[in-house]
Amino acid sequence: MIDLKFPDGAVRQYPDGSTGRDVAAAISPSLAKKAALVVLNGQQRDLDRVIETGGDFRLLMREDPEALATIRHDASHVMAEAVQSLFPGTQVTIGPAIDDGFYYDFARDEPFSTDDFAKIEKKMAEIIDKGERLQREVWDRNEAIAYFEGIGEAYKAELIRDLPETETITVYRQGEWLDLCRGPHFPNTRFVGKAFKLTKLAGAYWRGDSSRAQLQRIYGTAWATREDLEAYLLRIEEAEKRDHRKLGKAMELFHMQEEGRGMVFWHPKGWVLWRVLEAYMRRRLDAAGYVEVKTPQVLDRKFWEQSGHWDKYRPNMFVCETVEGEELSLKPMNCPGHVQIFDQGQRSYRELPLRMAEFGACHRYEPSGSLHGLMRVRGFTQDDAHIFCREDQIVEETAEFIKLARSVHADLGMETAYISLGTRPENRAGSDEFWDKAEALMAEAARAAGTEPVVTEGDGAFYAPKLDFIVKDAIGREWTCGTIQLDYVLPERLDATYIAEDGQKHRPVMLHRAILGSFERFIGIMIENYAGAFPLWLAPVQVVVATITSDADEYAEATAAKLRAAGLRVEVDLRNEKVGYKVREHSVGKVPVIAVVGRNEAAEGKVAIRRLGSQAQELLTLDEAIAALTTEALAPDLRG
Repeated sequence: MIDLKFPDGAVRQYPDGSTGRDVAAAISPSLAKKAALVVLNGQQRDLDRVIETGGDFRLLMREDPEALATIRHDASHVMAEAVQSLFPGTQVTIGPAIDDGFYYDFARDEPFSTDDFAKIEKKMAEIIDKGERLQREVWDRNEAIAYFEGIGEAYKAELIRDLPETETITVYRQGEWLDLCRGPHFPNTRFVGKAFKLTKLAGAYWRGDSSRAQLQRIYGTAWATREDLEAYLLRIEEAEKRDHRKLGKAMELFHMQEEGRGMVFWHPKGWVLWRVLEAYMRRRLDAAGYVEVKTPQVLDRKFWEQSGHWDKYRPNMFVCETVEGEELSLKPMNCPGHVQIFDQGQRSYRELPLRMAEFGACHRYEPSGSLHGLMRVRGFTQDDAHIFCREDQIVEETAEFIKLARSVHADLGMETAYISLGTRPENRAGSDEFWDKAEALMAEAARAAGTEPVVTEGDGAFYAPKLDFIVKDAIGREWTCGTIQLDYVLPERLDATYIAEDGQKHRPVMLHRAILGSFERFIGIMIENYAGAFPLWLAPVQVVVATITSDADEYAEATAAKLRAAGLRVEVDLRNEKVGYKVREHSVGKVPVIAVVGRNEAAEGKVAIRRLGSQAQELLTLDEAIAALTTEALAPDLRG
């Protein structure tokens, strides 16, 4: 007999060899029909799999949020069967569930087209309607290799060969179709439902290796209900309108090109946005007691070996040699340089905490296939800082940083959805006692700042736990922006010390922290959050003075001069075009305010103010307009 403990605390016994379905049927026959998965000791399993051991037990229904990943995983299998049915000779490779959907990589000589999606979806619906049973089978390793080679599935055979000898080889049969898979899966294909859609095509290298075969990846999305699917598709449509790459081009902010992969060419308007953001961040850091430093871009290999980054990050570092035989690297991060500044001279406990900030330009190699506009680049600037403190200052410093980061995110239009606490990863430095203590300190700090952290198991840094800030944008998407990480290791490796009250040398604790993460990525997120329509204080061009007729040109120039003298960023449009055309064109550029002037406005010393997205206009004297706009254009930290 096996003992199973249910969520209500009750413990019941079942015969050896029982399956999850047997347990469900013992409770209620209708439950056995509705149940989709089993959770045994925290692990999801097939409903029809034999329960080998006792422990915590519960049943999952298809509608449970935890089952959504399996809806998507099963949908990927259904798609693979449909593709192989419609396009004989296609090999299937890997097809996981991912955030918001699933994909499958296929090996096929002929290219797929998005025109194929409709017939693939139709075939998928037929497979789902059949309710094909999903059966788990354990195969002999050599027999599995021989089978997949025999049917021309060379990629599957390679996957099996590369699995550890101790790995159990499991295959899931789906009607007459089967696939190598660990599972788990639903009892049959009907559980997938019809709330799915194929979304896009992409290329993908086999096993992510650019030297291997290029495959064709078909992406899809799947949800528990049709309503969830429709809501998701609306979000995607809105996200496409907000794509920072398209808006960045339309607004003349930046561009990127092949000759500088992963590097940003900032145009004048984009650089204005950068400078406004940087000035705001600098004021916030000054007010919070940070000192700003600047460290070298290039440092010797020996330095990176001492810090430990050469071993850990070498594949992501840009390395060069000089004619003198020096081996150097562009810095991939700022932290070791900050320790060098801390180490100059003798530090006293009275100097702690020392909050050292840098808008540090860093470079990291990212594979070209992973680059994505401003969101994933090779050259970036971190709003980086490191807090050197005593151990008894960790909680207070972390709590104060949390308050600062949340305030900055709010000023920049982002709502902090939650703060995650990344705990000890499997591969880590330090004892369990150290991790117990460090995790408790970070959790205490989050609570001291008035928030309960959401624990993400195993997501901590190699050397210590971390807190990550998850912010939500205008259309509900979540982004990780900002982090604070506890570090006892780097001060040890780089021999950082201070003189404590007892007159002896002690190691400081180092808190790595960033609020934006990188300027590039955060600006990309802001563009999408605001759909390019920045609030007045952030807008690269705040006001365009546009003429109705040419006899107002002189007044337009004088108006622009007064607006600029008041500190506003202003352009003048004197072109011989209709004012409606000018308004539409500057609306595409997301200029927040258009000050229209003509013969009447010039005669009366007034301007007609039009706001982005509004057909209405407000007639004000120039002095009234200047007073209103300069007040509105103040950054949040400068307002009374």
